[in-house]
Amino acid sequence: MKLSERKKKILTAVVEEHIRTAEPVSSKAIQKAADLDCSSATIRNELSELGKMGYLEQPHTSAGRVPTPLGYRTYVNELMVRQKLSIEETERLNRDLDEKLNVLEPMVSDIGQFASSVVNYPILTLEAQPPCTISRFDLIYLSAHSFIIVLLLSNSQVKTKLVKLPVSVGQEMITKLSSVFNANFTDIDESEITPLKISSMERAVGDTMGILSVVASYAIEVLSEEKHMKACVSGANKLLSQPEYQDPEKARELISFLSENACGDLLPQQQMAPGENIKVLIGPENVAKELKDSSVILASYDAGQNMKGLIGVVGPTRMDYSGITAKLRLIASELSRRLGGPASLPSGLDNKLILKGDIDGQKT
Repeated sequence: MKLSERKKKILTAVVEEHIRTAEPVSSKAIQKAADLDCSSATIRNELSELGKMGYLEQPHTSAGRVPTPLGYRTYVNELMVRQKLSIEETERLNRDLDEKLNVLEPMVSDIGQFASSVVNYPILTLEAQPPCTISRFDLIYLSAHSFIIVLLLSNSQVKTKLVKLPVSVGQEMITKLSSVFNANFTDIDESEITPLKISSMERAVGDTMGILSVVASYAIEVLSEEKHMKACVSGANKLLSQPEYQDPEKARELISFLSENACGDLLPQQQMAPGENIKVLIGPENVAKELKDSSVILASYDAGQNMKGLIGVVGPTRMDYSGITAKLRLIASELSRRLGGPASLPSGLDNKLILKGDIDGQKT
């Protein structure tokens, strides 16, 4: 059912007053905030209808109203005015950014600490590593029972491993395997090093001792490790200043969750749409039960060297969505300008936040 203009004004007033005060909002406060030309009785009737429609709820019979997740979602998607930072505030944030991140390669912890100080909420920062392959294989023969694997990666790292064999092998076989790997296993993704490819190469070189499999397994292990993301939680204790987290147990549960699952692969993928660099997830849109009473605002940025980064603000559903998205947008834009080019989120990155949700058409 489409909301009337009056209902939209009342819902907007309830959301913004509740964000400001953290208290249930009365009809008198709504009348003053929304500048409505109608009686308190009319407003109460509209509040009752908005409650029946699922946009508002009443914590206690005698209390005012607070928004439901649907109320917040409607506000973010349709009613929220996109806030613009003043020239003074923009200049201040840029000066602070220059001061805090005045290093050649800022760590994700540096970025997280800065963003947390700006929005006064916990920040989860992630950086995806650039795609990595193996540029060269060197197998160095030591004896009939040992050799060294040397891998030169596309990111210029060198990985080595000493292999001890239970059976004797000649230098000729080790040299042949080195050639096979350089001809067939360089500059490919980990997923392309398949059991079928390995067994096919073993037959081709006459390797009956499984040496090729040992080298291939190490290559897969190295490439898998290089896919891991840098992650950091900053400012988790800032939750304690919010009225919703005055209960120590509730605060401890959320802080522990953020700290322990900062880089967890726990839920199905769901990506930000192409060109989308701000995403808002509200309450039940977060799959993790620890986040069911929280909201998360995400922003992506270009971290340079073909890496992408993600900043996630975690706080109560009663969050200043307009103000925080404005600040996050500026931070992400400035990080992209300093570290790389236009920001966009790589496929699969945001599922690391243990979240899901969609806000097609949102006015952020």
